[in-house]
Amino acid sequence: MASGLHIGLLGGSFNPAHAGHMHVSRVGLEYLGLDYVWWLVSPQNPLKPIAGMAAFDQRLAWARALATHPRIRVSDIEVDLGTQFTIDTLTALKRRFREVSFVWLMGSDILEGFQRWRRWQEISAIMPIAVVVRPGSTLAPLYAKMAQRFARARRAPSRHIAEAPPPVFAVIDAPRNGQSATAIREKLVRATATQGAVRY
Repeated sequence: MASGLHIGLLGGSFNPAHAGHMHVSRVGLEYLGLDYVWWLVSPQNPLKPIAGMAAFDQRLAWARALATHPRIRVSDIEVDLGTQFTIDTLTALKRRFREVSFVWLMGSDILEGFQRWRRWQEISAIMPIAVVVRPGSTLAPLYAKMAQRFARARRAPSRHIAEAPPPVFAVIDAPRNGQSATAIREKLVRATATQGAVRY
């Protein structure tokens, strides 16, 4: 950590970590001129069921195995902070690292349901947000509730976003990657079922 750093924050269950997470991170590093991206592995996403969720240590290990980029760091800081909701995590990080400029990163697929997050308007009011367009949700930056609510706060992606006083959000329409954790889990389930059928 050093004063003046620009750091992107990518939160999620990482169940498992996949190429889509890497894509959003690399796009943030390139288009926003970020110094680092932190993956905040959630102990338990309150919007996702416990059933089917791998153990936290396993998800953390998956993320660390995938995040080989020198400027991507995998963090379990939510365990240290004792936070579960994003608004609480971001508030605590801003308090702890006052000399760092943070940007919240998300894919447009996440933006579609952002209004379901606890105190989502406060998240938008305390930290710049950058949305990376992903296949299947290309219209979310226009029609999602957050995008409409903060339409006048939209800015072109640049390194200045991290230091801009919120609310501010940028949309990055870079070459896309459609991989998702849901698709990976469904593929594993199908493969397991097929192997079972062959075995018996």
